[in-house]
Amino acid sequence: MENLLLNVSRRNFLKAGIGLTIAVMLPGCAKSPSDNTAAVSDAGTLFEPNAFVSIGADNTVTVVAKHLEMGQGTYTGLATLVAEELDADWAQVKVVSAPADAKRYNNLSWGPYQGTGGSSAIANSFEQMREAGAAARVMLVQAAATAWNVPANEIKVASGVLSHSNGKQATFGEMAVAAATLEVPKNVVLKDPKDFKLIGQHVARKDSLAKTNGTAIFTQDIQLDNMLVAVVAHPPKFGATVKSVDDQATKAIKGVVDVVQIPTGVAVLANSYWIAKKGRDALKVEWDETNAYQASSDQIIADYKKLVVKPGVVARKDGDAIGRLSSAKAVMTQEYVFPFLAHAAMEPMNCVIQLKDGVCEVWNGNQLHSVDQFGLSKVFDLKPEQIKINTLYAGGSFGRRGNPQSDYILETAYIVKAMKTDKPVKLVWSREDDMHAWQYRPIYVHQLRATLDGKGMPNAWHHTIVGQSIAKGTAFEGVMVKGGVDATSVEGAQNLPYDIPNMQVDLHTTNDSVKIPIQWWRSVGSTHTGYATEVFIDQLARTAKQDPVEYRLALLTKQPKHAGVLRLAAEKAGAMPKLSGVKQGRGVAVHESFSTPVAQIVDISIDADNNLKVNRVVCAVDCGIVVNPDVIRAQMEGSIGYALTAALSGEITLKEGVVQQNNFDGYPILRIADMPKIEVYIVPSANKPTGVGEPGVPPLAPALANAIFAATGKHINQLPIGNQLST
Repeated sequence: MENLLLNVSRRNFLKAGIGLTIAVMLPGCAKSPSDNTAAVSDAGTLFEPNAFVSIGADNTVTVVAKHLEMGQGTYTGLATLVAEELDADWAQVKVVSAPADAKRYNNLSWGPYQGTGGSSAIANSFEQMREAGAAARVMLVQAAATAWNVPANEIKVASGVLSHSNGKQATFGEMAVAAATLEVPKNVVLKDPKDFKLIGQHVARKDSLAKTNGTAIFTQDIQLDNMLVAVVAHPPKFGATVKSVDDQATKAIKGVVDVVQIPTGVAVLANSYWIAKKGRDALKVEWDETNAYQASSDQIIADYKKLVVKPGVVARKDGDAIGRLSSAKAVMTQEYVFPFLAHAAMEPMNCVIQLKDGVCEVWNGNQLHSVDQFGLSKVFDLKPEQIKINTLYAGGSFGRRGNPQSDYILETAYIVKAMKTDKPVKLVWSREDDMHAWQYRPIYVHQLRATLDGKGMPNAWHHTIVGQSIAKGTAFEGVMVKGGVDATSVEGAQNLPYDIPNMQVDLHTTNDSVKIPIQWWRSVGSTHTGYATEVFIDQLARTAKQDPVEYRLALLTKQPKHAGVLRLAAEKAGAMPKLSGVKQGRGVAVHESFSTPVAQIVDISIDADNNLKVNRVVCAVDCGIVVNPDVIRAQMEGSIGYALTAALSGEITLKEGVVQQNNFDGYPILRIADMPKIEVYIVPSANKPTGVGEPGVPPLAPALANAIFAATGKHINQLPIGNQLST
């Protein structure tokens, strides 16, 4: 087994004379600053063989999670991996967040960077965290063997207890001091999957209790001595700047401490959020819109439609699709339009920063530690290691907290810098601030063209995509943009799994004409490519008068995982129940994102008043070895609800540069009563785990659109569906 434990423990750092304090946040800890640091303290830690696991005097096994817990179950998954190899009792395991330290806690999928994203948490940590637990187990066993004068291979470990047939036994805590004197093994043997006791089983989530009883600590819960709360007046149009500010009425409000101008607007600081908001509302700001973005969504789409019919940068080319299409007698063509989308996480953006004694300390639900450290170091002229990040729970993200520009975090920093204070400052965005944040899934326009052979199968396929580049101009450009092609713009289209002999994918990147800040959104490029390809393939199947499932299977003979989830979903869906008095339809889609194929079958009904009801979604997923089946099901269910919101009503629109949506009244979120019955089936697998947090999103919208066509004959070419059924 390759040694993935390249990160040494804090104790070895201290032995080398390098002082390092681990600042992490314990779920359920008190809300004072003294309790927000040193969750893994040397006083309580008896044994710390590596950077990911320690054992305390009270027999507690503490797992250090390098990935953000934002509702996706990361804490539970990572702890399961350690506990499995350690043979710990699940009740003795607790989880804390890792500090910002990429040398020890880098994302193995991202090289030298620390962060959470791309559905990579379990996938990149699967062996590393197991090795951490296995190494600790080997040392505890050796310590017991030495103490009891018996061979190590005679020691048994179960539920956190070491024992020998001679009757001797000890807990981890009782053997921890002796284990700490031993050398850490460089190579360990991991369990055979047939011996797993926790991996693959439903174990209780490590964050559920704290989130249920209210003791979980989110950024909004942080209360520090002398802390100020900041609310910012942002310009109504992107690119506008402050021309003048009249803050007389604001400063007259009791509790308002200061008003400062920053690059992103005007900040009001006060003793509480509501006072700060009241102060912001009293500001009189004149905005200079000389360089502001002035276009409307309709204009952007119209410009994109002019580009989509022209040749773009080639992202994939197999055979001669263009030649085949130009000489074909019959060419099927469809165009698809996708709007801006907000992330709409339940916890709007917020952050706490204190600059004191040459150290910048941060409290927030941090998703990109390395990026944020670098950005903050530039603002404060510090070294990245002088940026201390306390990672808290995050109330959702869907990609929003992984901002390449560290937008709201740097906004907090600029406020602290302008204040020239060592008091902590908490930035709080309202829902309206969040909705107007100019960090959206971009608008895209697609055109697909295809011809069919004598058997009705596609023999030429040309797919053109127009949209902004998410990665261009960020720290990720060097990795994600190759030959003028942003991988996030074409993923799901460039790697289309269907066996089509002549295929070409083109891309038009529009960053030079549209300068709206945009960001990845849950499942990134597959949010639009999955829809365009799966709705179009359904059209080809109907044109060929073939069953949509069988048609896909005929094109997936070289893709056993895709075919497997498709067959499983179709088998479990069975026959669609017949309902009276309504139109009914069934749709299917299969799509791979983050190395995980997911198939979904959607059953709908439409009443006489054209009211759409999604009755049932059957979902099949192949994500490799299952760490926790309940977490996987929850991720698929959450993804389906999230995707259904976007498909039905998700849309951010601009009118002359002004965002038209303000809150959940204009950007409605799916209600519980509208949630369909969902069945999730997991394909058994011995392969390494792949992504789970995002792959459930892409198939839902196309399966829904295909069901609508089956029920009504109406082709949905533009999202959201909205009231299109009544027109």
